[in-house]
Amino acid sequence: MHYQSNPVKTLKTGFFGTYNMLGLSKRVKARFLLASTSEIYGSPAEHPQQESYWGHVNPIGPRACYDEGKRVAEALTYSYARQEGVDVRVARIFNTFGPRMNWNDGRVVSNFILQALRSEDITVYGDGSATRSFMYVHDLVDGLIGLMESDCTEPVNLGNPDEFTIDNFAAMITDLVKEVEPNTKSSIVYLPAVEDDPQRRRPDITRALERFGWKPQFNVVDGLRETGMWIPSN
Repeated sequence: MHYQSNPVKTLKTGFFGTYNMLGLSKRVKARFLLASTSEIYGSPAEHPQQESYWGHVNPIGPRACYDEGKRVAEALTYSYARQEGVDVRVARIFNTFGPRMNWNDGRVVSNFILQALRSEDITVYGDGSATRSFMYVHDLVDGLIGLMESDCTEPVNLGNPDEFTIDNFAAMITDLVKEVEPNTKSSIVYLPAVEDDPQRRRPDITRALERFGWKPQFNVVDGLRETGMWIPSN
């Protein structure tokens, strides 16, 4: 909800923020890391998504300010690499969660945990059959460090290839929250699907594994349990 509240600023950040940091990297001869996103694949026609896939993005939809902002950031990054010799690394980050995440950011993990803790209805947009892959934050940090220390200059997917339907994910979170709040009572309610919301999302992480030996080490259930313990106290 935050990036859509000011789409112009989101686009400006994607372009001008990246432009400013690339200019700084060029001046001080620093290695540059772009935190890109799985959203550059849009609503993918390829599954799972490999880095060679160019994506299927609606350039004029409500999500475009973020999707296209990241796509132009990647184009800018590789233009600086080719033209100016900047040493770049690009991580395409898939859904990530964990302690210290913004608990009211409107994303599915924090939404579901908060709703279950409060015994509110768990809101699923669409019929619940859409899939996502969720990565624990420790794995992301390890992946970013591995990428920065490697010689891999191509884009790299960082995500957990374990794939869940949103229905299954909601049920999983409800069960985990009951370990903390046994009296919680939440039902799943279905709302209209969000425009341009991807129906399937799962990373192919072969490149990360082959180029710098990275794969997720934390399973989703343990990560959700730790996140669920943190959110109520914050």
